Amino acid sequence: MAENLTTVVSSATKTVEINRSNPTVIIGERINPTGRKAVLASFAAGDYEIARTDALAQVAAGAHMLDVNAGVPGADEPALLTEVLRTVMATTDVPLCIDTADPEALAAALSIYTGKALVNSCNGEERSLNAVLPVVKEYGAAVIGLCMDDDGIPETAEARLRVAGKIIERAGKLGIPVADVVIDPLALTMGADAAAGKLALDSIELIVKEFGVNITMGASNISFGMPDRALINSTFIAMAIHAGLTCPITNPLVPAVTTAILAADLSMGNDSFGMRWIKEYRKRQKAAQQAS
Repeated sequence: MAENLTTVVSSATKTVEINRSNPTVIIGERINPTGRKAVLASFAAGDYEIARTDALAQVAAGAHMLDVNAGVPGADEPALLTEVLRTVMATTDVPLCIDTADPEALAAALSIYTGKALVNSCNGEERSLNAVLPVVKEYGAAVIGLCMDDDGIPETAEARLRVAGKIIERAGKLGIPVADVVIDPLALTMGADAAAGKLALDSIELIVKEFGVNITMGASNISFGMPDRALINSTFIAMAIHAGLTCPITNPLVPAVTTAILAADLSMGNDSFGMRWIKEYRKRQKAAQQAS
């Protein structure tokens, strides 16, 4: 079993340490125009108020970091991403995850970011490795490595492990520490493949055992197309935390998800004397009384 590594990310004033011995770090997913027509229309019109509102709501709900994506089709992404990023940085002090597939937009965003960002993302494709990793190194960021390569998304946990190893190796050759590579084994929808959840969990276990790196994933993907998504997502995330997930990208505004994460942390021994669970229980009780 490899040593559990610590990935450190920061804003100008706040540092987050991601490690399997710490409580799970929630990365809020909602500042993203993909699948959200209101965000898409707002960003396309140059109005970033929705990003400010989403940032505040997610942090209030328990997000420790925020993913920021400004992928509007046809837009000047470097300019748009930097404006959205400035808005979020002015709104909250949590560290940010800069989410773009455009190396130019990534460099522009990192050039204005204060602190150590997490980059979402790189993958095992040669084009991605060559374009993204040098930018990550230049700005001293941490990076998410997706377990896919030029042959597509591997269909076995062992093959995803190999892609993770390739990304870690290539990052290392550029001087990026292995602790700064967070691996995403990929959560695909169980609505299309009933084995997708187990494959993701098996992949997490293999990667953690081999490398000890921190693990993320777009956890909400697992339930796409299924009914009662919140129940599926909360159960899957709790199981994934047991397997080694440390920083899921998810929606903290879904109470079932955040409560499942708290319960998983308590069950894994990462909530001393259950104090976080008790604190959040009292908040839930107070909110219920106020609503009645």
